[in-house]
Amino acid sequence: MTRALPPPLLAAATVLLAACHGGRGAADEAQAPAGAQAVVGAGTAVATSQPFPQIVRAIGTVAPRPGRFAELAPPGPTRVARIWVASGQRVAEGDTLIEFERAPFDAAAQSATTARDNAQRAYARAVRLVKAGILPQKDSDQAAADLAQAEVAAVTARRAQQLATLRAPLAGVVTRMTGVLGASVDASQPLVQIADPRALDILLTVSPAEAAQIKEGNPVAVTAGEGANGEPLGQGVVSGVAATVDSVSRAVTVRARLQSPGRPLRIGESVFGRITTAVRPHAVTVPVAALVPTGEGEGFQVFVVDSGGVAHARPVTVGARSEALAEIVAGLTAGETVVTAGAYGIADGARIVRAPP
Repeated sequence: MTRALPPPLLAAATVLLAACHGGRGAADEAQAPAGAQAVVGAGTAVATSQPFPQIVRAIGTVAPRPGRFAELAPPGPTRVARIWVASGQRVAEGDTLIEFERAPFDAAAQSATTARDNAQRAYARAVRLVKAGILPQKDSDQAAADLAQAEVAAVTARRAQQLATLRAPLAGVVTRMTGVLGASVDASQPLVQIADPRALDILLTVSPAEAAQIKEGNPVAVTAGEGANGEPLGQGVVSGVAATVDSVSRAVTVRARLQSPGRPLRIGESVFGRITTAVRPHAVTVPVAALVPTGEGEGFQVFVVDSGGVAHARPVTVGARSEALAEIVAGLTAGETVVTAGAYGIADGARIVRAPP
């Protein structure tokens, strides 16, 4: 049960409370000047001048090096008689891979040899008759042409006879085997692929504008996957830049060669490359967090903190970027302090109080 104060005590308490409130309001008004700026907790950093690399970032794949990759097909229509290797198996140069039915190739080689022998005899006879004045010179010339064609056919038939057994043209690993025992095959059907796992390159795709900045010998840092945060695979150099634009992707292929891969590479795996095209020796840099898009959305600005702790918005021209830093081409000088953490939440003229860690 609440007991009411007597009228004299209630009046005294009311006067005392009013006096206390009046005194506090006056003190606050005395401490806060007119037009006081907002106080914001934010992180800051100093713009620094330092060497800054110009980097082109690109996604690519691992591919076999030219000259260290082979794709083999049968020499003509035939059937698979025997398969000696499987996908993933290591082979030495000259190892047998696939044997085809030899009968068609042996018969073709024999026929071509017989035709060549007949052409040789016909040519010799034509030459004797021309010398004797019995035949005109054109008959001898025609016999010579027939002999040349017969010799080409004989060489081709003998080569097909040799290819009735596919052998490894290089030492490496069988990366693909599509041959099926007893299946019918022809010369347009590749059955075996072999690659040297020690001779693999990185193929990166860039835009034509980026390709114009890249030169042979530029250093490349490669990571696994399609992002810069993947497993580091090693450092390398650009070994070639394509002279044409792909008609489908409208991109340019850049070939890079790793010097000492951190682990064995796999043909076809995705990689991410960072190609350093140049290094600016005295670039003004700030943390990427300091960049704030302008109202038009076409550029950037930073908030520069003056000696009084007040932030002022200033448009800047941004050059190259890394994961953490951005190059400021114009609008800022080294030594100036900019707002980083919390830059999106402040306005021009705000008073900055550094945020606690």
